[in-house]
Amino acid sequence: MPMSQRQRRATPRRDDPVNDFFVPDLCRVRAVFLLLVSSELMVLLLAVMHSENTWIDWNYFGLLSLFVQWTALTSAAIICPLRGLLARLSVARASTLITLIVLADVFIFSLFADNMLHPEPGVNGWMAIGKKLLAALIITLMALRYFYLQAQWQQQKQAEMQARLAALQARIHPHFLFNSMNTIASLISSRPDLAEDAVLDLSELFRASLKAQDRLISLSEELGLCRNYLMLEGLRLGDRLTVDWQVAPELDQQAIPPLTLQPLVENAIYHGIQPCPDGGTLRIEGYQRGEFAYLLVQNPRPQTDQSRHDGNRMALANIQARLQALFGETAVLKQSHQHDIYTVTLRLPRQRVPSHRSTRTP
Repeated sequence: MPMSQRQRRATPRRDDPVNDFFVPDLCRVRAVFLLLVSSELMVLLLAVMHSENTWIDWNYFGLLSLFVQWTALTSAAIICPLRGLLARLSVARASTLITLIVLADVFIFSLFADNMLHPEPGVNGWMAIGKKLLAALIITLMALRYFYLQAQWQQQKQAEMQARLAALQARIHPHFLFNSMNTIASLISSRPDLAEDAVLDLSELFRASLKAQDRLISLSEELGLCRNYLMLEGLRLGDRLTVDWQVAPELDQQAIPPLTLQPLVENAIYHGIQPCPDGGTLRIEGYQRGEFAYLLVQNPRPQTDQSRHDGNRMALANIQARLQALFGETAVLKQSHQHDIYTVTLRLPRQRVPSHRSTRTP
C-alpha cells in the first residue's frame, strides 16, 4: 500500500510592510480609476455650488476638472514608485511626505496655470494659489485619514477571519475515528501489516487536522489525505465502496485550504454509501474552466430520514465559512440532487501553490 510522506508547508508571508501600508497602491489601474472618479465627483459638486444662474457652470467645471485631474495624476505618478519607501516610514512621516508631494505638485501647476492665464499675477493671483494650496491640504489630509481608517478596518477584519478560520479548522475531527479504531483492532491479530498501514493512514489524517496554522496546500496533498481516508473506509466497507477518480492532472498545484475536500468525501461515505445496503460509487471529479477550478463529489443518496443530513449541512457551512475567509466571494460551495445522485460542487479561483511547498501525491 503506498504511503504518504510527511508534508512540509509554509505559512503565508505577513511581514512585508508594503502589503500593510495604509495608502492604496496607486500603480494599479483600479486605484487610479477610483481616484479620478472621486476627483471628478468633487469637481462636479464644486461646479454646481459655484454656479448662480444655472445648475452648473461648464466653463468653471472644465477648467477645474483639468486642474484637479492633472494634479491628481501627477501626484499619483510621483507617489507610486515611492510606495516601498513610504511603507517603511511611520504613519505620521509617510502622511507628511505625501502631503508635501501633493502640495508641491499643486503649487507648481498653479504657477504654470496662473502664468498662462495671467502673465503678471498680482495679489489676487497669489491669493488664488494660496486657496488652492489650502484646499489641497484639507482634501489630502481627509483622504489620508480615510485610507488609514480603512486600512485599520481591513486589518481588523483580516485578524477576525484568521481567528475564525483557526477555530473552524480546530473543530475538524473525523467522526470515523471509532469505526477506524475498531477496524484496526480487528486486523491486528489476522492482518498485522494491514493494521499498521491503517494506523499510519489515520496518523496522517490527524496530523493534517491539527495543523490549523496552514492556510493553503496543493490539491495533490488534499487528494493524498482523501486517499488515506478512503483506504481506511475501504477496510471497513469492503466491496460496498467503489471510488471513481476523475481529477485533471493540471490541478495538482491548485491551492486549497487543508481538509476541505476530505470532509466532503467523508460526508459522502457517511450519508450516501454507508446507508445503502449494496453500497455505491463515490465519484471525485476535478477540472478547470476559465479562471476557476471545479471539484465535484458525487454519491448515491438513499431514501432516509432527512434529519440524518443535519451533520452534512453543518459540515458544508463550516467549509463555506473557511473558503470565504480565504478567497472571499469568488469561492462557491453548492449542493444539488438529481436522479438519486447527490453532488457537492466546489468552485475555487485558479491559484497555484509554489512548487517547493507541494509534495508528491501518495
